[in-house]
Amino acid sequence: MNGTRADFVRAHTRLEAPPLVPEIRLHLASRATDLWEATEATLAEKGLPPPYWAFAWPGGRALARYLLDNPAVAARKDVLDFAAGCGIAAIAAAKAGAARVTASEIDDFALAALGLNAAANGVAVGCRAGDVVALDPMPAWGLVLAGDVFYEKPMAERIWPWLRARKAAGALVLVADPGRAYLPGSGLREIARYDVPTDLDLEDRTIRTTRVLAVE
Repeated sequence: MNGTRADFVRAHTRLEAPPLVPEIRLHLASRATDLWEATEATLAEKGLPPPYWAFAWPGGRALARYLLDNPAVAARKDVLDFAAGCGIAAIAAAKAGAARVTASEIDDFALAALGLNAAANGVAVGCRAGDVVALDPMPAWGLVLAGDVFYEKPMAERIWPWLRARKAAGALVLVADPGRAYLPGSGLREIARYDVPTDLDLEDRTIRTTRVLAVE
């Protein structure tokens, strides 16, 4: 883990349990605006992405809650948490008894946060840097998790065929979505839903009803 990045994460977050998932503690930003300003001042000149890793987004929390309540879904499986952010779903999969958990991220600061968060919860989560959609050959994951990933059209158009391909290859693919604009209108079956408390710094309401959906 890069010490400078880990130090930045520690300096701008605090260890706390997010609403809905009290079993997991994460390095989270107490106020979104403060961290965004700090990130812009420190990192903008390097062209780094916004600090999405510093927040437990509704999709990740819904996936984590589902896995903790239904541990057999992840138990003994090789799990991928795609675009893992803070890693809450990956940590929940590890707590549920997964054989191996990999969290993928393109942001090196997210990878630093993931490492800190896994350690804070006493679980092993492997981190994979870069674009997993482009891997060849593709690993044979048994469970693929994708929390809150359909918020931009280009990303949705790229990853939806990839998620369906993971399903066709034999994986159980679970998507959690709080009502983002680019969620596909078909090919998904709801298996759970949660009312997730949210922060008005990040969302336009204080509760996001978030569905956990299986790719069909």
